[in-house]
Amino acid sequence: MLTCCGSHLWARRLVDHRPYPDLEALLAASDEAAYDLPPADLAEALACEPLRPVLPRQGTYTAAHTALRAAHAAYESRFGHVFVICLDDVPPSQALDHLLAGIRTRLTNDPEEERVLAAEEMRKLARGRLARLAHDLNSPYVPV
Repeated sequence: MLTCCGSHLWARRLVDHRPYPDLEALLAASDEAAYDLPPADLAEALACEPLRPVLPRQGTYTAAHTALRAAHAAYESRFGHVFVICLDDVPPSQALDHLLAGIRTRLTNDPEEERVLAAEEMRKLARGRLARLAHDLNSPYVPV
């Protein structure tokens, strides 16, 4: 569970309510566990996130990656944690542009507004990771 979201509270909430009858019930429980994470638990989850998302380098410009590194540094300096954004529904060819636009837009947020947005992105990331994990472990879904 901690590979999906680094919050021990989130993982404990999911484990405590096992077994889940199907994947949708597991994903609903994940959403519920993520909605009200206290600030310390959100910080724990954010601290476990990779420093930079993995993006395809084929066909991208070095200038865009340089701009992204600078934007990440500015974001981390302003908010004290890595930038998180769920790119699950974004085509790979648009991921870099989407990421750059997202980080630039969110740099203007006040810290509380950004905490709320980061929590929502963590919820989406956890949901997508759980779905992929369940699919990879066994398809069709086996109750966890």
